[in-house]
Amino acid sequence: MAGRRAAAAPTLAAGILTGTVALYMALVAFGNITDFGTNQAFVQHVLAMDTTFKDPDLMWRAITSPRLQNAAYLAIIAWETAAAAVLVLATVLWAMRRERARRLSTLGLLMVVLLFGAGFLAIGGEWFAMWQSKDWNGLEAATRNVLLAGVALLFVQSTSPGGGRKPTGT
Repeated sequence: MAGRRAAAAPTLAAGILTGTVALYMALVAFGNITDFGTNQAFVQHVLAMDTTFKDPDLMWRAITSPRLQNAAYLAIIAWETAAAAVLVLATVLWAMRRERARRLSTLGLLMVVLLFGAGFLAIGGEWFAMWQSKDWNGLEAATRNVLLAGVALLFVQSTSPGGGRKPTGT
């Protein structure tokens, strides 16, 4: 009995961490949909690079078209919503102890890592020089999100929804 409970602990942790990221992403997407303008301004300023050092060697990268800025913001919201949906479904599957829980968790968590790691840290932070802005710098928040999703991903990859450790070679 004690061995079964010990074997189930990593599975419980993976399910709870997946659920935590699912809740977070659902709230982020909901907030961006219901309070569209707040983070729309963030995306517009980052893409326009209007609060950076305005180095002429970098400013050619700026996107100042409101249509393109809004398209980028809508794509971000769609990605957040899709990641939340995948992670919610994965959380349900963890609770049901289904094998697909790991695959869906992996997909959803990688979606979060791509959004905040590749999207905000790499593209926003470096390509659009977001690190130079005192007012529109989301690097700290993006780092927290990558860290949370990364830790969850480690737990997910080390467990099996059936209750034990993931068998070697799978």
